[in-house]
Amino acid sequence: MAKARNLKASTFTTNPPPPPPFFHLLPFTPLTAFLFSPKTLRHRNPMLCSNSKHPLAVPIFYLSLLFSITFLGISFLTLVPSYPPLLPCSHFSSPTPSPTSPVSATKGEEDNDRPSLSTSAMVPLPARGAFGNLSEAEREFWQQPRGENYRPCLDFSLGYRRISPRISEEKRRFLVVVASGGLNQQRNQIVDAVVIARILGAALVVPVLQINLIWGDESEFSDIFDVAHFKRTLQADVRIVSSLPSTHLMSRQTIENKIPHDVTPQWIHSRFYNQLRREGLLVLKGLDSKLSKNLPPDLQKLRCKVAFHALRFAAPIRELGNRLTKRMWIEGPYIALHLRLEKDVWVRTGCLTGLGPEYDDVVTNVRESQPEYLTGRLNMSYTQRKLAGLCPLNALEIARFLKALGAPRGARIYSAGGEAFGGSRALQPLVDEFPNLVTKEMLARDGELSPYMNKASALAAIDYTVSLSSDVFVPSHGGNMGRAMQGHRAYVGHRKFIKPNKRAMLPLFEDSSIGDAEFGSIMRGLHRKSQGQPEPRGYRRNRDVIAYPVPECMCKHSTGIF
Repeated sequence: MAKARNLKASTFTTNPPPPPPFFHLLPFTPLTAFLFSPKTLRHRNPMLCSNSKHPLAVPIFYLSLLFSITFLGISFLTLVPSYPPLLPCSHFSSPTPSPTSPVSATKGEEDNDRPSLSTSAMVPLPARGAFGNLSEAEREFWQQPRGENYRPCLDFSLGYRRISPRISEEKRRFLVVVASGGLNQQRNQIVDAVVIARILGAALVVPVLQINLIWGDESEFSDIFDVAHFKRTLQADVRIVSSLPSTHLMSRQTIENKIPHDVTPQWIHSRFYNQLRREGLLVLKGLDSKLSKNLPPDLQKLRCKVAFHALRFAAPIRELGNRLTKRMWIEGPYIALHLRLEKDVWVRTGCLTGLGPEYDDVVTNVRESQPEYLTGRLNMSYTQRKLAGLCPLNALEIARFLKALGAPRGARIYSAGGEAFGGSRALQPLVDEFPNLVTKEMLARDGELSPYMNKASALAAIDYTVSLSSDVFVPSHGGNMGRAMQGHRAYVGHRKFIKPNKRAMLPLFEDSSIGDAEFGSIMRGLHRKSQGQPEPRGYRRNRDVIAYPVPECMCKHSTGIF
């Protein structure tokens, strides 16, 4: 019967009337559904579907047309691309959207192909803090610095976002970068590789990790870092591909490895852009510390985005690092020490080990046979190097330093770094003062570290993970690990980071007239204002935004994600 009634009501047509003009552009609402659905039109006035010239047909047609024009205007306003206002510095922006693509306003909604920056950062476990019967010095030692409400804020400018779609879809020009050195040195070069690709508007091939001559590590990028996460996190900034397309493979390719220090974006563009446009391929090597530390704000933010979000460790390393971290964390607060006591460190710095002539002679012989390894100033004696702060603190000096700062004897210490030259003998002075010292080898259970034997970069990544969650981090010597940890701990909430002021403190080590109490008071006074508090980078040439993310990558706000 229903079918019969429908046929009766549509005497002059067998098809529903077409929707009004531009109906497909109108936003779907109950009102539009009611006004323009064929069923409603037929039931409200069947004569609209007929060919008869009913007197009401024309007015209703114009009424319908009026509604169409009205909703078309509303729809047109919603379709005009609008750029979201730049977030104030206190906001932590989502990954950079295309300025012409709609951005979901639904809170908590995430695009699976573009991870939210608020969830992609490598974040430590909460600081534990110490309780109980503590001395004033011990309480001060475990106390975290005030973060002054600084929070990450990667708010890229409108100009940056406007050109992002073109750069992120680049398919003709490719940049290949060969990264050398240890893990954290490679990280720095990868960060700058992304920035240079952005400057040149080129697609970046997943960086090549050069075989490490000192440790013999043959790890590839995918062995250390999560490639898929690296691509997803940066897909709005630079196009990243796993390999060169066949059209760009060449039997011989010039490798650019003579790049001066402190080059600017303008230098990069003028030197390489035409070559890249002409040949379609640029291979760079030896990028370490070559790109200027003082870049435009957007490129500084990109550095932070790469370092703290995109360069996530590969899942097996991440999982093992997290397991070891929890084994340390569950027992209470702990200190992470980055001890630079490896043989190659003593060779490169031109310093003495403190273990006696037997060990110092070995280091001296290696240094003389391979003088290219020496990175210190050639015209300085050992004593001059040490007093200038160019030598690592040995185990005895670190033990005395920690004790003076108020670290309790029972403090649990995680020793990060490679095998100490001299083995247990090199560490004994530290163990004598702090018996609860452990390494990753001691924390790991049977077989957990087996896949990473002779894989120095993977082991360094595990050290990095455990160190990040420590309540206190202390490097015995400056270097890439110390700078990376300083910046990362600042970025995730200004976790305590104590950098020994070696120039000021080492002369005091030799002064036997100073008692322990006075020595401790002096040490705490020297380091009270440099324990991880927010410290603006400023425009000093030697300050990297990865170590000093304030203010380019962090801004003051009352709330934040960490």
